Amino acid sequence: MRDDEWARQRAEAVRVQADRLAARQDAEHARAEAMLHEFAAAADAAGLEPEDLVVQGYGGRGTARTGLRGWYLRVDRSAGVSTTGDFYVLTAPLGLLDRVRGVRPEARRPPLTLGAGGKDGESMPLADVLDRLLPGWRAR
Repeated sequence: MRDDEWARQRAEAVRVQADRLAARQDAEHARAEAMLHEFAAAADAAGLEPEDLVVQGYGGRGTARTGLRGWYLRVDRSAGVSTTGDFYVLTAPLGLLDRVRGVRPEARRPPLTLGAGGKDGESMPLADVLDRLLPGWRAR
């Protein structure tokens, strides 16, 4: 086999692997999105009171209003779900104007495991986090 043929085959194998990884990640995000939307509806039906979600500055440098209401998913309040079931990362670099005027974070695709790849004890399955907020929410 010639070097150029081998390189072409390797490039194709890498592309196929990347496509498979992207498809798996997309499926995981879709499952997490469905779970959050189902949770938001169950929380509303159960009367779980939402709170104002606030963005924290990196390194604890202030906070900013968001105009969003929902529930914090992490104890450190770095992630939340809105009352419509959208997922938000609630940390950002904040300037003085951001702290005064507020910010509008962009909804992100949620992970099935919060804090995956972090320090030991920082990762937790999304389903467990939601069960902590509203025990038995799936049965509602």
